[in-house]
Amino acid sequence: MSKSILLIGSNGQVGQELQQILPSHYGNVISVARPIVDLTEPDTLRNVIRSNQPQIIINAAAYTAVDKAESESEQAYAINATAPLILAEESQKLGAFLIHISTDYVFDGNGCRPYQETDATNPLSVYGKTKLAGEQAIRENCTHHLILRTAWVYGNFGKSNFVKTMLRLGGQRPELRIVADQIGSPTWAKDIATVIAEIIPNLSLDIAGTYHYTNSGVASWYDFAIAIFEEAQQLGFPLKVENIIPITTPEYPTPARRPPYSVLACGKISALLGTHPPHWRQRLCQMLKDCA
Repeated sequence: MSKSILLIGSNGQVGQELQQILPSHYGNVISVARPIVDLTEPDTLRNVIRSNQPQIIINAAAYTAVDKAESESEQAYAINATAPLILAEESQKLGAFLIHISTDYVFDGNGCRPYQETDATNPLSVYGKTKLAGEQAIRENCTHHLILRTAWVYGNFGKSNFVKTMLRLGGQRPELRIVADQIGSPTWAKDIATVIAEIIPNLSLDIAGTYHYTNSGVASWYDFAIAIFEEAQQLGFPLKVENIIPITTPEYPTPARRPPYSVLACGKISALLGTHPPHWRQRLCQMLKDCA
């Protein structure tokens, strides 16, 4: 059955992947991003929803500059908290299903086992607090919702993700210092988009709620960097880097605090879809092949 889908944030990493995947499965996909819709302007957001009357709204937009959010909290709250509230209210009025992407940064990272969806949240940063506020607004105002928390997202689109940054720096410098005491699960944006496409046929009140999705396996940023350079070298990427030095978080101070351990348990979504997420290293290799 054809479903009317409104994709918000179509110019982001996941949004661009969704634009590649959704139309072949669901014909009627309306993709919007700035300047057509400005998430800091509530009226433009309401207008685009009311004029299109979608059955499904996917919010792939977010303020993701984690460190900048510490000094731009008003803008971060507008995009990550107020805009999801408006989406929730408008979805509820329409009877539409709202799919919203959230983050591992809603947790403080002081645990030592993968976080379940039901575990207590305690964000350390303005970014994490704004994303949690967005989640809470959706839960309180929209019956038909699915919140998908993910982590360490990288992809073929955009220039600011970790993989693209490492390839750029690795092509310029002989030595890099990479944080080795923050642990998570690198996740390819294309896999997030694929999972969302697979969830859509199953959307119902029975499955509404919060889910975790990342690629499987765990790594530190240092481990991730090593893998990027090993795989890139095999594929012939131009690299100058010869020495990668592991450092601690205090040796690389940033305005925002990061969770030291933010691995997400993905059993709930695996049970829903009947498949387990592929391993992060395998997906990194495929992403690099696509870029080569």
